[in-house]
Amino acid sequence: MFDILVYLYETYYRPDACPEPAALARKLSAVGFDDVEISEALVWLTDLTEMAGDETALAFTSSGTRFYVQREYDALGSSAVGFIQFLESAGVLSPAQREIVIERALALEESPVGLGKLKIIVLMLLWSQGKEPDALMFDDLFGSDDEQAPRLLH
Repeated sequence: MFDILVYLYETYYRPDACPEPAALARKLSAVGFDDVEISEALVWLTDLTEMAGDETALAFTSSGTRFYVQREYDALGSSAVGFIQFLESAGVLSPAQREIVIERALALEESPVGLGKLKIIVLMLLWSQGKEPDALMFDDLFGSDDEQAPRLLH
């Protein structure tokens, strides 16, 4: 599924340039993606688009600390939680966007979510909202997935 998401990000500069789901499924199949993965990716992307387009959810702001329940922490893992906190403190993610990233990561039903996959989720969220990360953040999102290196906040 993540190969499809990266393909969409690299192929379609803006989400509105993407064809309708039925046409997109045909294009993805023609490129060589598996039908099951295409279906999973389209459902995941549709849910992301619905959440990212919800104006009332995006309007909320918070200056508080986000505490993760055990289920979230177990599903995300410490690397992903740390990366989400880093992105929020760097101003890349708003509190509403953070919640969308967490929800979309939990929708994977994979534990723990790898840092590489979390980066793709963040990129897809920003892409679905028509936002582009700055050059340094883009390098970090598409850079090395070395989960052993600790992230330093200054």
